[in-house]
Parts: sequence; structure tokens; C-alpha cells
Amino acid sequence: MSAPAAVLELRGVSKRFPGAQALDRVDFELAAGEVHALLGENGAGKSTLIKLLTGVYPADGGEILLDGRPIRPSGPAEALALGISPVYQEVNLLANLSVAHNLYLGREPRRFGGIRWRQLNTDATRLLARFGLDLDVRRSLGSFPIAVQQLVAIARGVDCSARVLVLDEPTASLDAAEVKMLFGVVAELRRSGTAIVFVTHFLDQVYAISDRITVLRNGARVGTWDAAALARPALVAAMLGRELEAVEQARSVHAAGSRQLPVLRVSDLAADNGLASASFAIDAGETLGLAGLLGAGRTELCETLFGLARQTGGAIAFRDREQRVASPAAAMRLRFALCPEDRKASGIIGPLSIRENIVIALQVRRGWWRRLPESEQARLAGEAIRRLGIVCPDAETPVEALSGGNQQRAILARWLCTEPCLLVLDEPTRGIDVGAHAAIIALIRELCSRGLAVIVASSEIEELVAVSDRVLVLREGRGIATIEGPAVTEPAIFRAIAEAS
Repeated sequence: MSAPAAVLELRGVSKRFPGAQALDRVDFELAAGEVHALLGENGAGKSTLIKLLTGVYPADGGEILLDGRPIRPSGPAEALALGISPVYQEVNLLANLSVAHNLYLGREPRRFGGIRWRQLNTDATRLLARFGLDLDVRRSLGSFPIAVQQLVAIARGVDCSARVLVLDEPTASLDAAEVKMLFGVVAELRRSGTAIVFVTHFLDQVYAISDRITVLRNGARVGTWDAAALARPALVAAMLGRELEAVEQARSVHAAGSRQLPVLRVSDLAADNGLASASFAIDAGETLGLAGLLGAGRTELCETLFGLARQTGGAIAFRDREQRVASPAAAMRLRFALCPEDRKASGIIGPLSIRENIVIALQVRRGWWRRLPESEQARLAGEAIRRLGIVCPDAETPVEALSGGNQQRAILARWLCTEPCLLVLDEPTRGIDVGAHAAIIALIRELCSRGLAVIVASSEIEELVAVSDRVLVLREGRGIATIEGPAVTEPAIFRAIAEAS
């Protein structure tokens, strides 16, 4: 039997933004009646690829073909007219309008210049019946659960003659029953010949409905496989990959009985950002790695420890005294420090100088009424630049002018000036070159040797193996497994993630 003809093809598609190659000669193919999962961690290029398909961005190179003909949509409206319809995690409809009006917004039946509301409601009821939905279409869309809103968005896309439906994390906010309802609709669309791109971080859902899987990593296509032929450990390995070839594998593992003063004990920690239950212990001079796929809860745990999310359960004990870390200010008083995942949005203050970026956390902790003299600021910045090897013309250079690796070093320098007891690093080497990777890893080891407790959340398994005394594996906001000492190996972490997912 011959394979179905491709409805959509991307051939050698590339997209570059200032300082980053978002997509690098990516190939992708989608057939009629196929559910094709598009997977990858943060920064892999999934969102950029979707935005090229839907006309949000133009491609810099390569071509997009629909039914064998080249297309270049100049915007979302043109992409929709071509038959490419996206449905996002955040429903992109108008909650204050009725369900019926949302379904036909911009395409309302009219007579003498006015909307024919009775026909609109009748058409909407008939359309939703195709999806097994019996709703009062006159009610506002916002009065229905998110799952129903998602289905309305899908129905609108299909009714707009969508040949290609792009589902971008459609189940992220749904419960099990709602996911089942959504997947029933997807199965019906597949039977009718609609081609579906499915983006998600839930691997069980990928295997439940996908025909093929394509994995992106750092803007490049790793490969495409039949879902039934790809084992989960192999999929996890393809998504997380190996990048630290220049980093030696030796780790500093504490010998039995050599642990230092306890720094942090966390029990069943939960928060309002999706963290459900995490337990671990970390001592002075140790590194705890946080592993798991995208959405597993790594960032949520880091944010909760630093007071960026409201704790809803469990306990945090610092030096054996229970604490309530209700804000970043409270975390800083305990001498906690956080280098966030998105250094550009949440880490650096771009227009400010390197000096100002380095001293700002120390200044905040001192209070603005006890201003650091500029001579002291210059001394601290100069020492940090030399110690961390920040490559720059001088300390007054705007930090946004630095490379990604040097920006990361500047953020580290900021927190080291505060002399923290606990340093939390969320994706400390994302988006930086291999040489900078090695330097950051070496610095983590040095900090631990001096007695600092370090938590490293990373999608880079080799990175975790290189630095961790133990690794906590997370899934859907829960700690699933802990791997310790000599057992911290790449195969062990891959196996734990695959089993947890």
C-alpha cells in the first residue's frame, strides 16, 4: 500500500532572529488523515515552525508547499484562507461573545447589512453536533469549561475549510475526561482526512493518538519516526540529546558519611503554579539535579523555592527550621539565589551596565537607603568580571551587548556577590556554546567545593550527570524518582524519565 500523499511539506526551512538560529534547514511532512506529533524541549523551534506555517513570521530560507504548490502566507488570515488553522493552548477566541458568534466571527450570515442571528445559531448548533457537542450556542463562550472552548476553536478551524489543523498544547489545561473528549474529536477529524500537527509535552498522549513523531532540537530536525516503532527511551534520548562533548564526565560525589551541614529539606512541596509534590534534601557542598521533560515541574520547583509562587502544601526547612518563603525578598533574606530559565526576560536588565546588573541584588538586600558607593560597585564588578571570565570591553558596557554565555556569567556574578547559601540554576547553559557550557559546569563544581549548595534544573542529561550528587526526576509537578551517587548515569536518568512519562 502506498503512503498517503503529503498535504503539507516544509523543505529546508530556516529562520534566524538576532543572536539565534531558531530553525536550521528543517524538513517536515504531513499527510491527509494523519496526526503528526511535533516534539522538543523549550527552544527546540516548535513555536517558530508553527508561526511560519500560520504566517506570523516569513521564512528566511527553504519553502513551504501545500498540496505540492509553494505558499508563503503573509499573515494568519491568509494562512487560514489557505486552509491552515491553529488552535492554541490559550484559546484565541472572544470569551464575551456567544459560542455561535465565535464560530462564525467574520463570516456571519447577513441580510440587508445585519447579522441573521437565528440562522447563525442554527448553523452553529448543527456544526457542533458533528463534534458530539450539544450546547446552548447563545451563551457566552467564557461561560464554558476550557475543554469546550478548545473544541469550539477546533470546530471553527475545521469549518473554515482547514486542510491542516495545528493543535499547540491543546491539553495542557484539561483533565482526563476532557482530554478523552478532545481526542474523540481528533479521531473523527483524522477519519475525515484532516491533517493534524500535534504539539504536546505529554508522551502518553503522543503515543495514544499520533501516527508519526518528529523531534526538533536547537532549531534542527533530529528525525521522524512511526510512533508505533519508536520506544519511549529512544524518544526521550532524541528530545534531550547530547551536547556537552567538551565537558569531562567526572563528578564530585560525596563519600558516605561525608555530608556537611544540612541546608535544605523539602517535604511534599506544592504550589499554585502546578507544582504538586516534591521532596528532597540538599547539604552544603552538594549539587541536586532536577530532570524531566518539558512541563515536568523543574521550573515550577525552582520558582517556588525562590518565593515566585504561593506555597499551597508541604514544608521547606532551612537549617532544620521550617520556613515560609512567601516572596523573593524572603528568599533573599535566607540567602537563596535564583538564576532563571529565561535570562533575557527575567534575568538581565538589558540597557543597564554590567556593573549595575552585578550589584543590583546586593543593593536590594541592603536596602536603597544604604546605597553601595560607586567605588565599591566598581570593585565588585571588576572582581566578578575577572573571576568568572566575563568577556567585555569594560564594566560599563550594557549587559545586552554581551553573548549569551557572558550574560549568564553576569547573572551568576550578581548572586555570588550576595554570598548565598543556596544557588538555584534553571537551565544555566541553555543557548550558549560548548566552550561556555564547559566554563559554567566548571564554575558549578568550584562553588560546590567551597560549600555552596546548588540546585541545577536542566534538560541536558549529560550536564546533570556532570555536576549532580543526586538527581530528582519530576513528572507533571511530582517528584517520581531520586537517583543518587554512582547510580547517577545517563542511562539511569533516561530510564527514569521514560518510565515516569
